[in-house]
Amino acid sequence: MTDAELAAHLAEVAGRILMDERAAGRLNGKELGQAGDLAANRFLVEALREQRSEDGLLSEEEADDQARLAHRRVWVIDPLDGTREYGEGRSDWAVHVALAIEGAPVVGAVALPALDLVLRTDQPVPLAPVPEKLRMVVSRTRPAREAVLVAEALNAELVPMGSAGAKAMAVVRGEADIYLHTGGQREWDSCAPAAVALACGLHASRIDGSPLVYNNADTSIPDLLICRKDQAAAVLAAIKEAAAA
Repeated sequence: MTDAELAAHLAEVAGRILMDERAAGRLNGKELGQAGDLAANRFLVEALREQRSEDGLLSEEEADDQARLAHRRVWVIDPLDGTREYGEGRSDWAVHVALAIEGAPVVGAVALPALDLVLRTDQPVPLAPVPEKLRMVVSRTRPAREAVLVAEALNAELVPMGSAGAKAMAVVRGEADIYLHTGGQREWDSCAPAAVALACGLHASRIDGSPLVYNNADTSIPDLLICRKDQAAAVLAAIKEAAAA
């Protein structure tokens, strides 16, 4: 099984575990989110330690002993991206499984279990035509000031949505055109989404245009931009103007 096939398989199975946990009806809300997170993490960590024991591993739900820093290949996983949305019975949550090689997001899969979808780097989807009015996905609870200013500058429509993975895949799937985040994230929030976006021919970077680099001692990657390549220059310029405002 290739790395990409493994990533997609693990994301899909973890998604089924989460859907089964929610369908059981034993828990709800925050308790459901915590239980689902732990169950999905347990499966993913055990599977990766069995299937790719020589690689490093970084998971949101595992203590980070930083042994991964000695590895050139590191799996970066988020067992449940969008715990709140999952616990509320929504569909805008995801499972992230990625492989960073020498810091680059090379392989990845993002499962959207409630939609029965897995987006993966080895099966890139064609990009949809550019709409007349651009659409920018933002947090459904706390849209960042910079994102609002950039949307105004580009005359883009704001589309509230849940998890980071769901937002990024909305751009991949043609439901949105720009995902701009400035509110603080960790490596597991963006590694798999960035890998899939790049494989599909999209632009993915920090908001200053610099590359996304993973497997750092400090796992904070506070900002992210995913958009079409032909829109990247305009979006980056608007971000710079917003920061100066």
